[in-house]
This record gives sequence, structure tokens and C-alpha cells, in this order.
Amino acid sequence: MTGQLLQDTTVVRPVPRPDATRTLVCLGFCGGGTGSYRAWQPSLGEATDLALVCYPGREGRFAEEFAPDWDALAEDATDAVVRAAAAAPNRPYRLFGHSMGGWMAFDVTVRLAERGAPLPERLIVSSCNAPDRGVTERDRFPRLEDTEGHLVEWMRTIGLLPDYALDDPDLREMAIELMRADITVRDSYRPRHGVTTSVPVHVLYGEDDAVIEPAVAEQWARCATGGLRVDALPGGHFYTPSVWQALPDHFADADLEEGVR
Repeated sequence: MTGQLLQDTTVVRPVPRPDATRTLVCLGFCGGGTGSYRAWQPSLGEATDLALVCYPGREGRFAEEFAPDWDALAEDATDAVVRAAAAAPNRPYRLFGHSMGGWMAFDVTVRLAERGAPLPERLIVSSCNAPDRGVTERDRFPRLEDTEGHLVEWMRTIGLLPDYALDDPDLREMAIELMRADITVRDSYRPRHGVTTSVPVHVLYGEDDAVIEPAVAEQWARCATGGLRVDALPGGHFYTPSVWQALPDHFADADLEEGVR
């Protein structure tokens, strides 16, 4: 029973689809939880089972301590993806991560390969530079030293939390604590030199995202040895609201090639 409860709080399926032919497993971004991905269910349709990984310290895992650093969170996320895949062992899955979650998805894929665990059929990374660069000043967005007011404004602007939550002192304090914990994890990331993945990679980014480097395609090509596609979409770090709402439409059946598109 304990194991089932752990799975329920760590791998969240908003609308279980036992007859689906594919699973989409999503990893969270800095300061986020599973909520931002739940609205994707209509775009995915009946054929895709949506499995959302919840990190420690939030939602159903609120009573757990935040992960202290990148390695601890990556191990936790890898365990979660293994469980998500094991729930439907004969069903292929794709792994998605946005922003910090994109690096996490890449690292988890590498760790899965090292464990000999089932790999995703595709790795989809959104709004993140290539992980082999490490954390640069460009990637430190937002920053640990930012004021509470700046963090709140950032969360309000990107729609991470509704106004009622940010205007409530207790909810606001919890959101800031969560954001700072995730920033600390992100800033502790250290890439392992020369590590690549043979899983095909699809990179998405916003045309107006100041975080993304102009050479993002060439940089990701160093990390993806099994095929790569890079697509620019309208908007900034979280695209436009309409693009984010239907983001799965942009990667559902996209063809990947050796090289860059």
C-alpha cells in the first residue's frame, strides 16, 4: 500500500488512459509543479496517457524536504520515470521537460541508460540551452539573489501562480520558498564532460526568449547522437498562452532527422 501511495503522489495521472498507445512523462520546471501540464490533456487525446512527475516539497509531496541539490533531484526524478514506464511496460513513452526540466529530462535519460532501464522513444526539451554548457549567467533566470518582489512579479508574469495565490501572504511565502529551493538545485547542476544520448531529441524554444543562445541548435547537436530536430515557436520563455496551451501539437508527430531542422 505504501508503494502505491508513493506512486500516486510522485507520478500523477490527471486522467488515466489504460487503453492509450503511448505515455507522455513530464518533468517540472524551476518553481513549478504538475499544474502547468494538466491543461494539455485535450490536445493529447485518448491515445496518450499523461504522467506528471511531482518533485519533493510540493503538491502531494508537500511534507517531504526539498531536494538539496541537482544530483538528489535527478535520482528522485529517475526513480519516478522508471515507475511511470513500469506502469505500462509494453507501451512506448516520451519524456518532456521545460526550462530546468529540459536539463533534468536529458540527465534522467542518461541515468536511465546507465541503469539499463527502458529509455524513452523520444526526448523533448523546451526553452533550454544545451546542458553540456553548464549553468551560465544567461541560464540563471530567475536568480537566487532576486528580491521577493522580483520573484513574485516573475511568477505573476509567466502565470506560474494565479493572483489570488500570490496575493495571499501564506501561499506567497510558500511559492517563494519553493522557487528559491529549485533555483538552488538548478545552480548546483554540473554537466559531465562528453555525455550524450542516443535517444532522438526534439528541441523547442521561443523566438523571443532572451535565455536561449543563438547557437542553440549547434550546441544541442553535440549532445544528441540519435537524431535532432530544433523548432522555434512564437513567444518568449513560456511561448504565447495559446502556444503553451497546445504545445503537444508541436511535437506529437514531428519527424526527427540526423542533424538539425
